[in-house]
Amino acid sequence: MSTNNRLEDIDLAALLCSRVCHDVISPVGAIANGLEVLEDEDDPEMRQIAFDLISQSAKSASAKLQFCRMAFGAAGSMGSLIDMGEAGDVTTMFVGKEKVTLKWNAPREQRPKSEVKLVMNMVLLAMASIPRGGDVIVDTSPEGLGVKAIGDRAGIPEKMQAVMKGEFEPSELDARLVQVYYTMRIADEAKYTLAASMSGEEVVFIARAQKAEQSTETAEQVQQIA
Repeated sequence: MSTNNRLEDIDLAALLCSRVCHDVISPVGAIANGLEVLEDEDDPEMRQIAFDLISQSAKSASAKLQFCRMAFGAAGSMGSLIDMGEAGDVTTMFVGKEKVTLKWNAPREQRPKSEVKLVMNMVLLAMASIPRGGDVIVDTSPEGLGVKAIGDRAGIPEKMQAVMKGEFEPSELDARLVQVYYTMRIADEAKYTLAASMSGEEVVFIARAQKAEQSTETAEQVQQIA
């Protein structure tokens, strides 16, 4: 990624915090609402509804926090390995069963943390590509990492494409677009080339390990959308 549009680390941290808060505020707010009902309501049926709301929301908040800890956080040292199967379990809980169905085909194996974080963030990009829901399929190999999104009106949002191509100003990034930027930063750190392609109702995100002969390619060539 070009240094001309590289976000300051403190700004990146702030935007990622906003992103995490955005994900967690809904279930936490629902828990608060449920507790208020329990305080004011004596009807057994209404109290049971409140208990169910609190239970479901607590599970959702826990799943989101576990995912964010692994996808955005610093679990372990920079050189540590993470079980890809564990990452799949955490991501499955995060995705849930409402709009998107996750098919995690990656084998249970220890992989560098940067690669695992990259796959998890690619899943978020794939989910953003199917706003009406659908299937997200994860596959990995020694040569690369792949995440496919299949759904009605699947597509890569224009602003997402601009960030992946490096055609943006740091001031244009918000709590939503920082996800794309952060994924590109992780790919750079892991020495992977990240690209995306569209075909019909499919969007495919591919991250391939950079070869020695690719070192002379320009950043624009590396980051272009296939």
